[in-house]
Amino acid sequence: MSEAVTYGEYLRIDELLSLQQPRDEVEHDEMLFIVIHQVYELWFKEVLHELDFCKRLLGSGDSIRAQKTLHRVLTILKVMVSQLDVLETMTPTEFLTFRERLDSASGFQSDQFRQLEFALGKKSQSALDRFPEGSRARVALEERWGQSTLWDAVLQYLASQGYEIPAAHLERDVVAPVEPSSGIQSVLIDIYRNDAPNTSLCERLVDLDEGIQEWRYRHVKMVERTIGVKMGTGGSMGAAYLRSTLNASLFPDLWEIRAQL
Repeated sequence: MSEAVTYGEYLRIDELLSLQQPRDEVEHDEMLFIVIHQVYELWFKEVLHELDFCKRLLGSGDSIRAQKTLHRVLTILKVMVSQLDVLETMTPTEFLTFRERLDSASGFQSDQFRQLEFALGKKSQSALDRFPEGSRARVALEERWGQSTLWDAVLQYLASQGYEIPAAHLERDVVAPVEPSSGIQSVLIDIYRNDAPNTSLCERLVDLDEGIQEWRYRHVKMVERTIGVKMGTGGSMGAAYLRSTLNASLFPDLWEIRAQL
């Protein structure tokens, strides 16, 4: 019989607690900054895990469990938004006490967030090129680059349910951005009028789109509250860049049909 695994061993607590290493122990608030961002990376990892599972469920026709999985993602997004409330307990002057020690480090460099964008259809060659060839981040992003998006999985699922999804959309280049389509919108209008179960699936996607936009908005306001219009760390444009990402729909057809129902 194998030796029982303890709580600490299972969760690798010793290793986990060793990862918070402020660059200067004098500045009290640097620990909060590190913990918050490490937790974000763990949530990004979990969201990617759930979205991959959701795609597999849709591929097998299990829309009920797919919706449950999307609900879990939405709940995680709400937790991610609430973490910004904790970060905002740090004043601009408290952040400035250690900001210069971040050097070139920036959230702009989070490959997992870029992976999340790729999985949701926002693929960017410049985001890919930002990471060195052969690095863990670059390899992970290259894998996501060639994969179908969540929207592609939804369209394939709807086609399997007998809906006439235009062939061009089922065979589209998965690297290309998701663009509005009158053909897809006609199918969606039919679903909303006559198919309650699949309407529910579509509404979970709208919730996801809205949840991502809410997180982006709160992130922008947190940055503006902390550094105003200053350049971001690592040479990024800071709040100006983040604001430019607002209001970009992940699933534009689901928004376009609102005026037609």
